[in-house]
Amino acid sequence: MHPRLLRSFTALFAAASLAVLPLHAHAVLPSAVDGQPLPSLAPMLEKVTPAMVNISTKTRVRVRNPFFDDPVFRQFFGLQGIPRERVEQSLGSGVIVDAAKGYILTNNHVVGGADDITVTLQDGRNFKGTLVGTDPATDVAVVKIDADKLQALPIANSSSLRVGDFVVAVGEPFGLGQTVTSGIVSALGRSGLGGSSFQNFIQTDASINPGNSGGPLVNLRGELIGINTMILSPSGGNVGIGFAIPSNVATEVMQQLVAHGKVSRGSLGAQTQDITPNIARMLGLTSNEGAVVTRVLPGSAAERAGLDVGDVITAVNGQALHDSDELTNAIGLLPSNSTVSLTTLRKGTTRKVTAELTPQKIATLDGAKLDPRLSGVTFSDLSDEQASQGTTGVVASNVSPNSRAAQAGLSSGDVIVGVGNRRITSLRDLQGLAAARPRQLVLLVATDDGLNYVVIQ
Repeated sequence: MHPRLLRSFTALFAAASLAVLPLHAHAVLPSAVDGQPLPSLAPMLEKVTPAMVNISTKTRVRVRNPFFDDPVFRQFFGLQGIPRERVEQSLGSGVIVDAAKGYILTNNHVVGGADDITVTLQDGRNFKGTLVGTDPATDVAVVKIDADKLQALPIANSSSLRVGDFVVAVGEPFGLGQTVTSGIVSALGRSGLGGSSFQNFIQTDASINPGNSGGPLVNLRGELIGINTMILSPSGGNVGIGFAIPSNVATEVMQQLVAHGKVSRGSLGAQTQDITPNIARMLGLTSNEGAVVTRVLPGSAAERAGLDVGDVITAVNGQALHDSDELTNAIGLLPSNSTVSLTTLRKGTTRKVTAELTPQKIATLDGAKLDPRLSGVTFSDLSDEQASQGTTGVVASNVSPNSRAAQAGLSSGDVIVGVGNRRITSLRDLQGLAAARPRQLVLLVATDDGLNYVVIQ
């Protein structure tokens, strides 16, 4: 036989022998292919997963039924011992970012309003969590535990992310225990999704499910680049569209929460709207990109910077804007007293101005001064970002859990747009309408689900 044919035959025989080998012996994956080790995320995850924690919460919610408030009804039907509150439980995730001080980043919707917070580490230890502060506007919260031998996750610069970068999500979906999923960065700067006020989300196809909220999104170096926060799904399950809060946003908010317990945001003092084709024609614009100024508040940073109605803001700190939502996000994510560079367009001329953001000053009003039935409620005017988005009314900025308003269904953050059949747009309107002291106090409240009536007896 020709030597070349002999070698080919021998190779084929060897391959055939290998093909049937699993029938007679245990199959073993090779540790290397062509001298190169097989790729694996396991070494990276060994450093990441100890920093991921499970967070369980308990929230006591007062149960109100108008019949139970009637002592004759309770006595007649023997309902004297019926419980007047229920305990709601929820699960989420978090990530340790400061091992020495025990700081944990998570979502506001995981721990906000909770009465009891329990943090479980990977090694099985449980600790009582203390809520350092929350920021509903970005859905970021900080929890602290007193524990030793903690392992924190290093934090990466999320602004260096690119679409297509590989990412890994870690969390505890559906209470199954620690779970790891992988994917890529599908998009950056996502907004307009509802929920939090300021949105600059990382979109990823790494599976994110209920229970993943607050867990880390990491790069392949095992560095934190986002906090998993929500999914877009018609069914409630993962369909490959998940969102995470960028690490830069989360850490900026955390610094303020740790230092002050709350976030002090800067205000530009200008109301804007998107540029429609009609507005573009009226202003002689060749593009619909940017946000047109519709109002400049007296004494505001915008007025001092020389902005005027009709100006088009096209960039903030060199970052191009597509619409007014992006302007709201860009300004709202900056702390007060920050200096911001704005690129504007006025009558076809491009210019750059600098503005020093001022702290937002929002008027508040104690509900008890309006009506005794509103005791425990604090009302406030809308924030700049809410007004810029076209929202009208006043905000129930704080509602005491045991107040009559809370029992009737009013919650902190609700926007009240009417009293009875009269519309309100400011605290002054609310004062005038509530002064009539109607027998039934009927508030028209705007929520994500539409308009609802809250009746306070």
